[in-house]
Amino acid sequence: MTKPNILIFMTDQQRAQTVFPEHPAKTPYLDIFHKEGIMFTQARCPSPHCCPSRATFFTGLYPSEHGVWHNVNVHNAISRGLNDGVRVWSDDLVKAGYTCSFHGKWHVNDDMGPEHYGWAVNGIEREANPQKDKKDYKQQLENDWEGRRQRAMNPAPTKREEGDIVRHGYGPYKHYLIDEDPFRDQDVVNSGLAALKELCKSDTPWCTYVGTLGPHDPYRVPQRFLDMYKDAPVELPESFRDAMQDKPGLYRRTKARFDQLSDEEHKQAIRHYWAFCSYEDWLFGQLLDELEASGQKENTVVIYCSDHGDYLGDHGIWCKGLPSFTGAYEIPFSIRWPAGLKNPGRRIDARIGLEDMAKTVLELSDNSALKDWPGSGRSLVPFIKDEGPSDWRSAHASQSNGNEQYGIQRSWDDGNWRFVFNGYDEDELYDLNNDPHQMINLARNPDYADQVAECYSKMWAFAYEHRDQCINEYIMTALAEYGPSTAFNRDGTPVASGG
Repeated sequence: MTKPNILIFMTDQQRAQTVFPEHPAKTPYLDIFHKEGIMFTQARCPSPHCCPSRATFFTGLYPSEHGVWHNVNVHNAISRGLNDGVRVWSDDLVKAGYTCSFHGKWHVNDDMGPEHYGWAVNGIEREANPQKDKKDYKQQLENDWEGRRQRAMNPAPTKREEGDIVRHGYGPYKHYLIDEDPFRDQDVVNSGLAALKELCKSDTPWCTYVGTLGPHDPYRVPQRFLDMYKDAPVELPESFRDAMQDKPGLYRRTKARFDQLSDEEHKQAIRHYWAFCSYEDWLFGQLLDELEASGQKENTVVIYCSDHGDYLGDHGIWCKGLPSFTGAYEIPFSIRWPAGLKNPGRRIDARIGLEDMAKTVLELSDNSALKDWPGSGRSLVPFIKDEGPSDWRSAHASQSNGNEQYGIQRSWDDGNWRFVFNGYDEDELYDLNNDPHQMINLARNPDYADQVAECYSKMWAFAYEHRDQCINEYIMTALAEYGPSTAFNRDGTPVASGG
C-alpha cells in the first residue's frame, strides 16, 4: 500500500457529545462517517483554551513542554509561541515527501505561521490568523485605548435585547445570532476544496488541514440550520441550577455574566450551538464529497476533531476557560481510513487526547522520525488496526494557567475521581461515579482527605513526567495542600500518574 493521504478537519470549541449519533445535534455526514470509521468517546484536550491545545495537537507535547499557555496574540500574552527547538510534525511529513496544505485557523505561534513548519498556505489562512503579520503591540494598545475612550463618549444602549449580555464599560456582546457566513468558515472550506482538487491529481502523498472557527461563541449560524431546531425540545443541563457556593469564587463571578439570560435564552443558545454543529457537519461533508469524487477516498485517512469543548450551560456557564468542568475538555475525535482501518463502526472508550496526534500521523506516514520523536502522546494506529494496547493510559490530566484571566490550575481525572488544584482558590474533588455532573465538591470534606492526598500525588507525578514548572516553593506561591515531593515514593521512585 502506498503512503496514505491525510485530511484533517478541526473545529473550534466543539463539545464531544454533539457528534454522537444519539445526540440531538443533527450531523448526517458524521453519522455515516462513524459507520465507516472509529469514534473515540473519551477524547480530551490538555487545556480548555485554543492556543495551548492547538500547540499540543501540532507537537505532541503538553503546555509545560511546548511553552504555549495562553492566547499568543493578545496584549498581555505571557508567551507568543513555541519554545525554541520544539518540533512540529508537519516538518517531518514534508521531509518524507508529503505535500502539506493549510487552510484556516492556526493560533499556535504569533511570530511564525504554518508556512514556517512545512505547510503551503494561502490568503484564507492569513486572514484567519492576523497574528501571522508582525504586530506593533504598543501602537495597537494605544489604538485600543482610544477605542475605549470613544465608546465612553458614544456609549452603546444599555437596554438588554434577547441574547444580549450587558457589560458596563465593555463593548456589546450578543450570545447568539443569525449569520449566513459565520466566521467565513465557508471560505476556509472552499480554500481546502480547491487544494484537494489539485492535490488529488498528483501521485505525491498529501496532508491537508482545514480548521474552521465554528462552533465557537458567539453562536452565529445561518437561518436554515437554526430552522432545523425551531421545534426541538431542549432541557437545561442537570447542573444548571448549581449556585457553586462550594466552588472557587471565579466560577460564581463567571456564572453571574450568564445569569442575565433567561432560561428560554439559555435554551435558545443551546439550539444555536446545535445548529452551528450541524453547519460544521455540512462543511465537513463538502470535503468528504470532494474526496470521494477524486477517487482517493480509499487510501485517505480522515480525522475529525476539535481543540476543546464548551460548557454549554453546565452550571449555568458557557464557552471555555478556568472553570474546570469536563464539558470544556471533552472533544470529538474520529478517524476513517477505508484501506487500513479494521472493523469500522467501533466506539472506543480509551482515554486519548490531542497529544496523540503527532505520533499517529508519523506512524501512518511510515515516518522515520517516529523512532526519536520527543512527544508525550502515543500513536493511535493500534486502535485503527483494532489492536488497542492493554497498557493504555488510565487517567487524563490537564495543565492550565488560565485564559487571559490568569490562574494556576491543574487537574487529574481517572473516570472515578476528578481532582482540581486551583492555585488561586479552593481545590475541587468530585466522585464521578455518584456525582457525574460535578455538583458536590468534596475537597474540604475530612472524610475524603486520603483521596485528596492520593489525587495530589498522581497530579504531581504527571507534572514530574512532563516537567511542569509549577513547583516554586516560595511561601506565598506554594499553596497546594500537598507539594510536588509527593510525586515520589519513599525510595525515590516516581509514583505512576496513569496519565
